[in-house]
Amino acid sequence: MQYRGTYIQVDLGAIAANTKTLRQSIAPTPHMMAVVKANAYGHGLVPVAKTALKNGADFLGVAIPEEGETLRKAGVTAPILVLGLVNARGAEASVRWDLTQTVCDEERVQLLEQAAAQMDKTVAVHLKCDTGMGRIGARTEADVRRVLSAIAACPHVRLTGAFTHFADADSGDAAYSLMQIAAFDRLRALLPPGLLVHAAASAASLRFPQARYQMVRQGISLYGCPPLPDSPPLVPALSWHTEVVYVKTLPAGACVSYGCAYRTEKETRVATLPVGYGDGYHRALSGKAQVLIGGVRCPVLGRVCMDQIMVDVSRVEAKRCGPGAPAVLLGRQGEDEISAEELASWAGTISYEMLLAATARVPILYVHAEDD
Repeated sequence: MQYRGTYIQVDLGAIAANTKTLRQSIAPTPHMMAVVKANAYGHGLVPVAKTALKNGADFLGVAIPEEGETLRKAGVTAPILVLGLVNARGAEASVRWDLTQTVCDEERVQLLEQAAAQMDKTVAVHLKCDTGMGRIGARTEADVRRVLSAIAACPHVRLTGAFTHFADADSGDAAYSLMQIAAFDRLRALLPPGLLVHAAASAASLRFPQARYQMVRQGISLYGCPPLPDSPPLVPALSWHTEVVYVKTLPAGACVSYGCAYRTEKETRVATLPVGYGDGYHRALSGKAQVLIGGVRCPVLGRVCMDQIMVDVSRVEAKRCGPGAPAVLLGRQGEDEISAEELASWAGTISYEMLLAATARVPILYVHAEDD
């Protein structure tokens, strides 16, 4: 139930359009993974996954088995790669739900073998190579050989793919990424033929065509946030909305919000909006962010509260900013737009975090949804 007028809107038509655009941009690469981890970057796991699969994606990427389980229970049959490592319980879940599991050491291979043997099933795995990210992955030729030996000794584990991940693909200097490509090529020379090999995510798929291999993983691009200035045309899919609940006129010198960190310099019309850091509208946005009301940018005044913010609406026509007037925190209103990148710059973070910011009490409303 949604009473207060604060909600996230996700345009699945934009997801569909972005998927088609990205698929065309990587041609003739045969496969494209839609990365839908973390609730599809805040857009909704199941609706986004189904939309992407209908419009050109043929593989899904998640971070944890729980996400894969949710997709399987929703009827998704496409291949799903769990990009993170698992413990024994996670290994059992990956086997049970027919998920492809990332491995990079002997221990994980053995956990998957035990789980698969108990269920009398086989489990597909992709070998993760660490070529410079320093996170997870087999880093040396000796590491790769150990994992391959472990897989060979486990009859219920099938190696079907191998991949790496770039640490600096969106940097102006390509040297580090080129080093990673060379390192990956050396490691994959040790692998058996016929594997599904992938390395490039959103930025690298554009900058380094040689790193597309057999599949590209599309993450932030899928949601309409261009990873590079010369990215193909993408449509932002997520917007964040609320509404005015109260308007007052304050005299010069009046305090606004906690700590009296802001005082009006002149008579100011101030609107209160029912959204705050309890909804994921970061406190770091205090005194820096703007919202759109009546198509006009309105500065956030003082500190963001848990449940409310105050904004300066002195420049908005009174008839357009009374109680119930729509306000946009992220997205387009009229001729102006607040992008995820801009909102992130005010908070001192990245667009990814802004897309994921909304908490569970902010409902997601979908538009342009396709039929299942």
